[in-house]
Amino acid sequence: MTRTSTTLRFGLLLTMANGFLDAYTYLARGGVFANVQTANVIFFALNMSQGKVTSALAHVWPLMAFIAGVGLASHLKSGRVDHILIHPLRWTMLLQAVVLVVIGFVPTTVAHTYVTVPISFVAAMQIGLFRNIGDFVYLPVATTGNLMRLVESGYTGFVDHDARARRAFRIYAALTLFFTCGALLGAFATHVWTVHAIWLPAGVLFVTLILFIVDERKGIEP
Repeated sequence: MTRTSTTLRFGLLLTMANGFLDAYTYLARGGVFANVQTANVIFFALNMSQGKVTSALAHVWPLMAFIAGVGLASHLKSGRVDHILIHPLRWTMLLQAVVLVVIGFVPTTVAHTYVTVPISFVAAMQIGLFRNIGDFVYLPVATTGNLMRLVESGYTGFVDHDARARRAFRIYAALTLFFTCGALLGAFATHVWTVHAIWLPAGVLFVTLILFIVDERKGIEP
């Protein structure tokens, strides 16, 4: 039975929301990539090499939040909370959406760390819980891995005439496109609405929550 969290539509919505968040945090929240931790490691190293300790630490806290989020996601996947929390994935999506809504009320006068840390935590939970579309592995919070798989599946599909690889190519192409569109939308929306722009990806996460409920009524495993 197909799970809601492994459908293409679910993956595309998450990917688009995360492309938006990367543009948002970079433009409105201190030039930090709250989702992409590789960039934070690099910026940390660059700032430390220049003696900018405070700026360097701004990239450490999102990393710590990311580690904590992945840890919590692993705990949820282990099934150890199933007996005390019904539909843990739904509650997870609700929590993530609420976090983004609250962040939209936080002015730029507040230290950016108070915003980038919870966003990194949300991103970590997503990458920990949602990594499959059917049988295909993807990353909802970044595009590098998806882009690599796009090229690999394209080669196998069209050079070696592999039908399954061609299907993978279409999926990774859609994911790459949606991440790019999310980043573009995030850039434009942040210029217009500044900190309030984050309410748009919050709305997207609320839509994913609705998908769980609708699919359950259709008899699809949530």
